[in-house]
Amino acid sequence: MTRPTGFPRADAEHDFLRARRGQVLSRLSTWLRREPDDVNIMLPFHEVVDALGYAGESRIGLRVITLDSIVGTVDRSRDFDRRFRPTSGRVRERWERLALAARRGEAIPPIEVYRVGELHFIIDGHHRVSVAHAQGLSTIEAQVTVVRTKLNPAGIRYRGDLIVKDYRRLFLERVPLTGHARASVIMSDPWDYAQLGEHVEAWGFRLMQDEGRFADRAKLAQRWFDEEFTPVTGMLRQADLVGDRTDAEAYLWVAAERYRLIRTHRWDDDVIEALRSRRHSPLSGRP
Repeated sequence: MTRPTGFPRADAEHDFLRARRGQVLSRLSTWLRREPDDVNIMLPFHEVVDALGYAGESRIGLRVITLDSIVGTVDRSRDFDRRFRPTSGRVRERWERLALAARRGEAIPPIEVYRVGELHFIIDGHHRVSVAHAQGLSTIEAQVTVVRTKLNPAGIRYRGDLIVKDYRRLFLERVPLTGHARASVIMSDPWDYAQLGEHVEAWGFRLMQDEGRFADRAKLAQRWFDEEFTPVTGMLRQADLVGDRTDAEAYLWVAAERYRLIRTHRWDDDVIEALRSRRHSPLSGRP
């Protein structure tokens, strides 16, 4: 909180003007640096949960949470930016009333939030969080409801990150890997998850044809990981065909190249050598 002048109302007005000035300067800085449009937008709760997959919720009551962990909102209002700075003068009257109460040491009711992993999303209390930020606080009291999701929300920072999570969730519904296998298949480009899902399903179909019996998705996913993905990525690492990509990215790229160049579904040393000899730098970029 800035040093009080002895006039709480004037201090509250100054708090609001300072927060608005900070929001305008942040928006200008974002434009000058040509950053994505979503860097200053609060994460929409329902889009986050849809991308991660809803699994249940439970209310845990009053907790003290850090302001920095509040990254989104249930409300689609654009009255505040990602750092809860006012984006216009529309909220000024209510904002300054709360700031004045805080300056006078009056009790402020706790906010209400959803918790997803380590992230919090406001149900009620946007103005209170904005005032707390402006006055330099680091924590706030909140009534917390924990929302469980199918995917771990780790790695979500901006709205654009939800696309990767959403495609990964869909991939894992098609290819239900678990444990170590699940953690090992990572893509940075969301569309790669869709392509890999198609590839694994085709692999599973060929396997069932060869063996003449049906297998469910979970069994096929684990067999693909054990019998195809793990040995192939091992060969790719030995042949120095992974580069700076993840194992899954290297596998998908080289698997596509294998069929395009050599028209085969098999893996052996001859195939690996043929792929390497046809590309001077196989994983330096996409074809």
